[in-house]
Amino acid sequence: MAKGDKKVAYFAKLENLLSSNSTIFIVNVDNVSSQQMHLVRSALRGQAEVLMGKNTMVRRALRGLIPTNPAYEALMPYVRGNTGFVFTNADMKEIREKITSNRVAAPARPGAIAPVDVFVPAGNTGMEPGQTSFFQALGIPTKIARGTIEITSDVHLVKVGDKVGPSEATLLNKLSISPFTYGLSVVQIYDNGTVFSPAVLDITEDDLVARMMESITTVATISLASGYLALPAVPHIAINAFKDILAISVATDYTIEAAKSVSTAAARPPCAPHDAREQSMTIRNDFELLCP
Repeated sequence: MAKGDKKVAYFAKLENLLSSNSTIFIVNVDNVSSQQMHLVRSALRGQAEVLMGKNTMVRRALRGLIPTNPAYEALMPYVRGNTGFVFTNADMKEIREKITSNRVAAPARPGAIAPVDVFVPAGNTGMEPGQTSFFQALGIPTKIARGTIEITSDVHLVKVGDKVGPSEATLLNKLSISPFTYGLSVVQIYDNGTVFSPAVLDITEDDLVARMMESITTVATISLASGYLALPAVPHIAINAFKDILAISVATDYTIEAAKSVSTAAARPPCAPHDAREQSMTIRNDFELLCP
């Protein structure tokens, strides 16, 4: 197939996948092997389809489709670096799990950006004493035990986001430590014209209810403080008004039904407690005061 024909076929495939799927996972494929890609494709078979391509081709294809579907404009900022697309109509959580589950351990390479914190554990390294200076250069506390170098305490060698140096990479390789795992990672999710972070999929119903209650409480607080009536504040306003009426009724000769029990309790002589443990008084919901 000629080069021009391949481009036409690619554009047609991308357009077909965009029109037939509501959800697109934008994935990063840095340090992902062809074998891993094969395993991911196999896991997604029948539920989703992976499409890779040069960023220039993808951008050109999207520009041609944006006039008829402006929502595709939201995808343009993410077509950069080593990215790919996973098209699906299936459950988003299930597809994300299949995309990100296939990961393999990999040694640290000089210049690589650490995706996680890297610690060197305390213990015997099995290395000869002549290499002590190597550990000293990295600030790792050691001692000689049974003719070998022993690390005396755990060391935070590389922090997440830092670049791995040649010395750190050499040490980790000498200790046979493969601190990183690589696989497809979800960068963003496009769903029916909206682009959002994959973290949104981790939000539960309990989280939504909690946020809703926080918002209602905030609105009620602002309403009560400002005097501007809002629906969430109505129950509080009604309760406060009832308390005012109750207080007026108890303080005057005008009695309402709800204040009778409070007025009766207020008219009683104070109780004489028998000992310190009986000095507390119980307030019932009907405002009746009882001696223990």
